[in-house]
Amino acid sequence: MAHLTQLRQGQLEQAQSQVTQAEAQVATATSQVGQAQAQLQATQANQVKAQLDVDKYTPLAEQKAVTRQDLDNAVQANKAAGAQVQAAKAGVESARSQLKLATAQVGTAKAAISTAKGQVENATAAVKTAELNLGFTRIVSPIDGIAGIAQAQVGNLISSNANNSTPLTTVSTVDPIKVYFTLNEQEYLEFTKRNLIDAQPGASVAQLQLNLILADGTTYPQKGTFLFADRQVDPKTGAIRLAGVFPNPGNVLRPGQFGRIRAMTSTKENALMVPQRAVSELQGSYQVAVVGDDNKVSIRPVKVGDKVDQNWIINDGLKAGERVVVEGTQKVRPGMVVNPVNK
Repeated sequence: MAHLTQLRQGQLEQAQSQVTQAEAQVATATSQVGQAQAQLQATQANQVKAQLDVDKYTPLAEQKAVTRQDLDNAVQANKAAGAQVQAAKAGVESARSQLKLATAQVGTAKAAISTAKGQVENATAAVKTAELNLGFTRIVSPIDGIAGIAQAQVGNLISSNANNSTPLTTVSTVDPIKVYFTLNEQEYLEFTKRNLIDAQPGASVAQLQLNLILADGTTYPQKGTFLFADRQVDPKTGAIRLAGVFPNPGNVLRPGQFGRIRAMTSTKENALMVPQRAVSELQGSYQVAVVGDDNKVSIRPVKVGDKVDQNWIINDGLKAGERVVVEGTQKVRPGMVVNPVNK
């Protein structure tokens, strides 16, 4: 394409040179017209003089005042001057024809320039189109991140039509990385009331530190921060989607991984906790087996709070110092006497 543009540019320069030559020919032809007109005027003046001599010698020759030879010479000179006038007129017409021809050549050369300019513009547009198409052969990701496995290989035909082409690959920004998690509606309302409605001055959910528990049970070493909450609660699940963001040096975390989010949203003084395995759930109600001073078992309903590691927080139904059954909760019955072993 560059060679084509250079060729068209050379044709344009050649046409411009032809215009210059044609304009020079016009100038020469114009000068020749002027010279021919001057020569015509001179010959016309000579003819007038020769005619005056003929007019003067004719009566004198009849009166024998001049010789017949003088009259004949004057007549011949008049005829010669007339011939010169006709020749000069022919020269003027020839010069004018040459001027018209040179002018036409100028117009032709200028038309050639216009054509050459159009060809240069077309060639330049073709070069730009080729460069644009060439640019389409190099795909650059608009974001930094990790690219997935390529869906197209070298030699595959890739269409620019989004409806007919498959993605080349997927690029994900993973540092920092977003982690999505959900809260049920009750937890969300409790959290909102505690941290937004009844919050102390200066409190902010942005100050929350998030811990990420990975699928293997280990805790991710980097701390995360709260990013945003979705605009609505999902009516199908009764939960709202939240997002946190974690630093991800080394790209350890990848999209699609599973984990659990843990955050300290409140502090409860003197909380009463029991192991999770000591609490039984039945149709949404919770109960524990309590061992009295006489070693008899009683089944007591309790109200549970949050989970902390492997323990439940008991909000109501137990008192500090009371003993609960941890092992064999499925075997004990109300009134059963047991031989407790403290653990």
